[in-house]
Parts: sequence; structure tokens; C-alpha cells
Amino acid sequence: MSASASPESAGMSKAAFDRLESHLKTRYIEAGRFPGTQLLVYRRGQVVHSAVQGFADIERKTVMKDDTIFRIYSMTKPITSVAFMMLFEEGRVALDEPVHKYIPEWKNLGVFQAGTRPAFLTRPPSRPMLIVDLLRHTSGLTYGFQQRSNVDAAYREIKVGEIEKAGTLQSMIEDLAKIPLEFSPGEAWNYSVSTDVIGYLIGKIAGMPFEQFLQERILGPLGMKDTGFFVPADKAHRLAACYSANPQGVTTSTGLKDGLTLQDDPTTSSFLTPPSFISGGGGLCSTASDYLTFCRALLNGGELDGVRLLGPKTLALMTANHLPGGRDLPEMLRSLFSEASYNGIGFGLGWSVTMNPAQTLIPGSAGEYAWGGAATTTFWIDPAEELITIFMTQVLPSSAYPIRRELRAMVYAGITDSNL
Repeated sequence: MSASASPESAGMSKAAFDRLESHLKTRYIEAGRFPGTQLLVYRRGQVVHSAVQGFADIERKTVMKDDTIFRIYSMTKPITSVAFMMLFEEGRVALDEPVHKYIPEWKNLGVFQAGTRPAFLTRPPSRPMLIVDLLRHTSGLTYGFQQRSNVDAAYREIKVGEIEKAGTLQSMIEDLAKIPLEFSPGEAWNYSVSTDVIGYLIGKIAGMPFEQFLQERILGPLGMKDTGFFVPADKAHRLAACYSANPQGVTTSTGLKDGLTLQDDPTTSSFLTPPSFISGGGGLCSTASDYLTFCRALLNGGELDGVRLLGPKTLALMTANHLPGGRDLPEMLRSLFSEASYNGIGFGLGWSVTMNPAQTLIPGSAGEYAWGGAATTTFWIDPAEELITIFMTQVLPSSAYPIRRELRAMVYAGITDSNL
């Protein structure tokens, strides 16, 4: 994909984008921190910047291309959340319903007090878990990788919610029925398998497999032909390698510092075959172009080229802050990990929401919504500026470098004609 318009025609600066690409090249790619990068910026109805640098696969010297396929991990969550809200719009589910209406075996889930699996001591929650708790991560569920409590230790022990696990959505639901909640629903925000549970509920409410619903209602209609829960054989050559970051670097025999270790070889990746566990929280692979299509539909009020996903009022509901008491993420954060934890940022139904840009200490707009993936992919949509930014690379974990903060500062520096 090439830029379809000059940055200047959409009130942006080409010099700012040149500076940004130089920053990515010197600070990250040549320094051995990222294998390669892809940056896509869309403003006022047109792509104003599209650039790729470096390698999709360092070992095989496969260069990054416009159609490279990435593991988008938690950037799956917004797509799953939109799918669920399509059922909400059809009157098939309500946000204030208890989750146990659809998962009866969860009706008596207790809150952790003490102990280890299987001998947990629990207390009753102060209120039942509601559907909205799953969408905004206030459910009391967690992720095993948090490594913070005896509850997430139990998740690791039985591999709950792990994308590579040889289980199913049904087995995850059954396993979670045996593990207590970390806290009473609504009391805290904790990054969790909640969106995987949303995927399970979509399948149950729609009466078809979750992946089929996504394909028939979102991916297919929007023409997102390179997005799916696995990469088919005819596209396998386009799958990027995934790396683990070593911020300290290691000295190689050539004397160079290499900050990357191969984590998932694209020729042997588990993403090359259909998974048994269909993860609505982190299972999709996609391209920057496909994800831009999804984001354009959102920026356009829920519709693109005659395909309507959601009504604008539903989208407005999703992009409002839903944290209890209007609080921001740092006030409610129980997680050791989040894809966004800045002051002034709340959480909507499937993504972070900027409430007060001044408190974040980075440029932005009130009402901007965003999320990222574990391998350092990220996106944000700024309706006030008619702006979409999508960044792709493949380096775990996303917290290794402050790239997202830098991207925001540098992309917003490129706006020469603000709508505000």
C-alpha cells in the first residue's frame, strides 16, 4: 500500500513523518531493538503516511512489506467487543445482565481470601459479575501471566486462556468455574481473559461458532481477507517472525549488540494451523491494511462502504469511560500489566479511552480510543482530529520500550491544521 494523498493535503507535515521514520530506523531497527516496523496514518478520509522498514524475518532476511501478516494479540479485543455489541443492538443481550444467566456454573463463584489450588478459601462477591464487567475488565478474572497472586498461579497451572493451549472456549469456561475471582466485580480493573469469555458468549448467544460469527458479520463484509485465527498455507510466507526483547542486549561474535531473540518462527508457528482455543482476547493475525479497514468503520460512526457494524449511538456508548465513579485506570488498576495505564485514561467497552489529555502528559484528544497487542502492535482513533494511527512490529513484551508514547508525540507533532 502506498500513501494515497500527501500529508499536507490532510493538514499534516511530511517532514514530521520523515523525522518519525528516521527515529524508528536509528533508535529501534539499526539498534537491534525491532526487526522492522510498519506505520500507517490516516486522516480526513485518506491515507497520508504508509511506510515499512527493516525485516519481517531477520534470520531469512525477509523484508517487511505492506502486506506482512502480524500476530495482533490483544488488538483482537476491540473486534470481539464490537461483535458482541452487534448482538446487544439486536436486543439479544443486555450489559447489566449477570454473566451467570449465560454461564450457570459461574453462579456461585467466590472471591479469593486465602489458599492455593484446589483448596481456596473464598467469600461471596458483593454483587454478581455483570456483562459490562467483562467488556471493561472489572470482572474479577485475571491472566496467568500477571504472576501476582495465587489465583493467577492457578490459571498458569491449568493453562487457562493461553493461546497455545490445547483446550477450547468451553473447557476454559469449565476451568474458570473452579477458580475464585481476584476481587468482587466492579471493585478494580484487572487485565484478564474477560474478552475470551465475551467470545464464548458470542458463540452461545448467536448460536454459531464465535469464529464463524466474526467471519460472517465483520471480517467478510468489510473485506478483511487477511485477518483470521490462523494463517492459511498460501499466505504463510507473509507471516512475520516474532521476537522477545532483550533490552540489555547481548554481544554477538561480531561485536554487535543484539536485543532480540526469536520467539516464534513463522515457518513452524502455531498460528499456521487452526487452533482449538479460539481466543477473542488475543488470537487474531492481521495486516495493517485490514486493521485500518476496521478502524475506518469505527471512525465513520460504525459504517464503511455500505457495511454497518454498529450505530453511532452504540459506538458512543462503547467509547465513553465505563470505570465506576468515572475514575481513570491508575486509580483502579490491580494489574501488573496493561496496554495503557496513563493518568487521565479510562476504559470503555473494549478499549482505553482518553478523558483528560493534559493528565496523560502526551498529546491527544478527549474521546480518543486505543489499544495494543503483546507484540508491540498498537492503534488509536482520534475522532476529533479524524485521525487513525496503526503501528506494527513483532516484539514481546509491549512494555519493553516506550515506543507508544513516542509515536503519539511524533504523530501529533505532524498535525499542522488541527480541528480543535
